Amino acid sequence: MTAPLTPHEQPPEQPPAGGAHPSAQQEPTDPGTARELRQAAVVAVAVAVAGVLLGLLWLWLAPRIPLISDDRAVYLKDPEGEQAIGMDGTFVLLALGFGVLSAAVVFWLRRRGGIALVVGLAVGGLLASVIAWRLGVWLGPETDIVAAARSAGKGVAFDAPLKLSAMGTLLAWPFVAMVVHLVLTALFGPRDPEPEPQWPAPAPFQDGR
Repeated sequence: MTAPLTPHEQPPEQPPAGGAHPSAQQEPTDPGTARELRQAAVVAVAVAVAGVLLGLLWLWLAPRIPLISDDRAVYLKDPEGEQAIGMDGTFVLLALGFGVLSAAVVFWLRRRGGIALVVGLAVGGLLASVIAWRLGVWLGPETDIVAAARSAGKGVAFDAPLKLSAMGTLLAWPFVAMVVHLVLTALFGPRDPEPEPQWPAPAPFQDGR
């Protein structure tokens, strides 16, 4: 018959398998954060794909700049025309509309919002603008002006390639999408319940006798 071990005789605590202390183990990733990141990635991809539609509309609606050649140089047929400004303006107006629409759709699908969702919306809007710009240029008139002038012939007008004079127009979609989404979230998003007031406990009654 053996006596129980005294506190000083307790065997030392054995470390877990692998030699790592429990406090050294990394905490698991917050499932809520991982879900928000996945939703933001899906939003960014979906919004970026919508840039194809923006590019097609820009190609269809943007004004054309007529050029003409005399076999020695290429000139603007209408030097006082404002078609170049119209190209940028058409792109901006379309991008603003797409930005408002994308922000409204994302808010309708994910009312709780979140920083990750707004970032995904902005990144997707920027990618969509770049896709629309490059798609419009690719599907538009010939980008090689010399080849286009040679193909058109002397004194025959032809269209200049689509282009954006100000690269800042690419920021129209992501900027307005972020602003509209934040405004919708502030006005119509879910509200956190207000904490109930904590009343102080009454002081105990003391008999003065």
